[in-house]
Amino acid sequence: MDDREPAPRSERGHRSVPHTADLRVEAWAPTAEGCIGELVHAVVGSFADLSGARIVGERACTVLAVSDPDLLAGVLEEVIYRMDADGELPAELALGPIQGLDGARSVEVRFRMADTSTAALVGAVPKAVSLHGLELGGAPGGWTCAVTVDV
Repeated sequence: MDDREPAPRSERGHRSVPHTADLRVEAWAPTAEGCIGELVHAVVGSFADLSGARIVGERACTVLAVSDPDLLAGVLEEVIYRMDADGELPAELALGPIQGLDGARSVEVRFRMADTSTAALVGAVPKAVSLHGLELGGAPGGWTCAVTVDV
């Protein structure tokens, strides 16, 4: 298998892709929710090691969007917001099923949060999610997604 091809879509995984001055991450999983979770895990893991971080609680939110790619961006924006506003990062997350509502999309997200000050920083901290090149789509073999994060 070529280094530029993701693993078979029946598996889940992620990889960083070279991108000028920003972080570009691609992920894949059998479900859309799994793909979003894998991408969040990859983005957080690109700049923080949470293995020794202190868990501070659980948080929940509903993310609303007009499309699946915008739903992906909304979940990542929630992660960046909670890091900036509350000093917390998701050590774990669980997504409910993506729902459709009058042309909109929504997903319930539960985060198990870690105190950012107890995490080891290992890379550039993200500042925002770029809407350029944002992808979340399914095919018979599974789902893929990609995002560029401004660092």
